[in-house]
Amino acid sequence: MERMSDQPARWSQATVYPDMWVDPDDDPRNSEGVSPDGELPTLREFLTDYRMTLRMKCLGLDAEQLARRSVPPSTMSLLGLLRHLAEVERDWRNWISDGDPLPKLYGERDADFDGAVAEQAVVDAAYVDLEREQAATDAALAEHPDLGERVGKDGIAVRELLVHRIEEYARHCGHADLLRECVDGRVGQ
Repeated sequence: MERMSDQPARWSQATVYPDMWVDPDDDPRNSEGVSPDGELPTLREFLTDYRMTLRMKCLGLDAEQLARRSVPPSTMSLLGLLRHLAEVERDWRNWISDGDPLPKLYGERDADFDGAVAEQAVVDAAYVDLEREQAATDAALAEHPDLGERVGKDGIAVRELLVHRIEEYARHCGHADLLRECVDGRVGQ
């Protein structure tokens, strides 16, 4: 007799490699041709790919699924990750600037996760916020193409900031893998 479970069955959309998210020909992160030349284009490509991976992990889910929390007492959800990364992008601009810090998007500490509720308006706003904050941080950093340049009040190197951004997205893409698998069983890189 087979036991019933409330856990979703594991599955992948991929047919070529069953451990992948999508087949290689359908993966928007796959670029044909040679890899970028130079450190700055390489760092930008990795950041772009991790950003895209996070969005891919959220595709096809409704507001309730995106807001579903991992395991108590954690407040982590896919929607919370979208909001968190929008907040973090804004904070990185504070590292670049010599001026007064930008205000928080969502309020006090952990409001990005705590406010990730299952409402379509919250989901829509999270995507808008993330896109806007990514574009603004990218634009601010584009003014500093020298990776060794030190910026902001604390004199952080542009290289360190870019690598930290990649690390932040990569870490949260790992969380997104597990969160998505808990939502509907979908797995893959």
